[in-house]
Amino acid sequence: MSLPYFKEYGWEATVVAVAPQYSEQSKDDLLEKSLPIDVPVHYVKAFDKKITAKLGLGSIAIRSLYYYYKKVNELLSRENFDLIYFSTTQFPVCVLGAVWKKKFAVPYVIDFQDPWFSTYYDDKPKSERPRKHWFSHRLNKYIEPIAVKNADGLISVSAKYIADLKARYPEVINIPTATVIFGASEIDRQIAFENQHRFPQLFDKRFRNLVYVGRGGHDMHKAINLVFEAVKQLFVTYPYYAKILKLHFIGTSYAPKGAGTLTIAPLAKQYGLSETVVEITDRVGYYEALAALDNADALFVPGSDDPAYVASKLLPFLFARKPLLAIFNSNSPAIELLTKFRIKDTYMFDKDKNIEENVKNFLVSMIENANTVPDYPEDVTEAYSAKALTKKQTILFDQVINHKANATS
Repeated sequence: MSLPYFKEYGWEATVVAVAPQYSEQSKDDLLEKSLPIDVPVHYVKAFDKKITAKLGLGSIAIRSLYYYYKKVNELLSRENFDLIYFSTTQFPVCVLGAVWKKKFAVPYVIDFQDPWFSTYYDDKPKSERPRKHWFSHRLNKYIEPIAVKNADGLISVSAKYIADLKARYPEVINIPTATVIFGASEIDRQIAFENQHRFPQLFDKRFRNLVYVGRGGHDMHKAINLVFEAVKQLFVTYPYYAKILKLHFIGTSYAPKGAGTLTIAPLAKQYGLSETVVEITDRVGYYEALAALDNADALFVPGSDDPAYVASKLLPFLFARKPLLAIFNSNSPAIELLTKFRIKDTYMFDKDKNIEENVKNFLVSMIENANTVPDYPEDVTEAYSAKALTKKQTILFDQVINHKANATS
């Protein structure tokens, strides 16, 4: 989203990425259509997972670490770069920032789209923890300090993540930081629209479809419980709605295709809603996700019981301009964002009363096609465009460079 606008704000980017054939994640060839043709992209290898898995190491970050080190060393040796920017949730790669900074005196910025080291799962049952949590938790505990303590700037989708890092590592209290979420790209929405014929139909348009696209997990059950309870009550009052309404949860697992664990469907079964709720664990491509949002009758975004959770990809939901139902923790930064966009069906599961009744009213309006198309303040939509948020990134980049210059003068 940022690459088309970096040059406009005075920055020329060079990208280093893992070659697609080394990743088990779903591929989205259309992503290349949005890349500026003048941005060089260097692809690196990764060790074969069939070999590393025997040692219990399947992470793409760990498998590619050596090749990143080798390629970026080569680039830094022959060209002049002002900054290294890590924008990935494959956090172990970020530890190389400290290595390159020491060797080449190039500052680096880490973008936290999720927390890296976290104690969130410490008191959770084993069944609710991610796969190989024991190993990743301990790895992150030891390598996050190396990467963060030496960082020259931090970006995050949540101000709470930055506050936690500063509390954990006093070394970064005074470095430049910024809260920047994923923006809404009109370029991407146009690509999705023009290529809808390429995507499989994820839901039947004969039904009224409430759609969520994104990860699932037990931490979202508080929000989802309220919706399922409302649906259950709704079917008691209007039994024929059970033949009309479908709730879709799409792309709920990060696991490779066909290997994801259902986290929403079992909950639906407890409410007797197995015929109404559809969960697809396989991740879908970015543009396929945008097309799904565009084809839905209404959208739902469940928040986590983790108060720092912001739903970093919330803006594509908003810019789809569909009736939107959002249920979050009252301390989530998402509440402020939804308020700016004047989303009236925004609820806080730990504060608001009668949420089920409000959800039923939302669903009735959706089923009867009585919901109105959202109308957002123009200044707000502009402020959260991909272009405007790229400017916020580059302002922080400039601050990092100036901070370094002042420190050495």
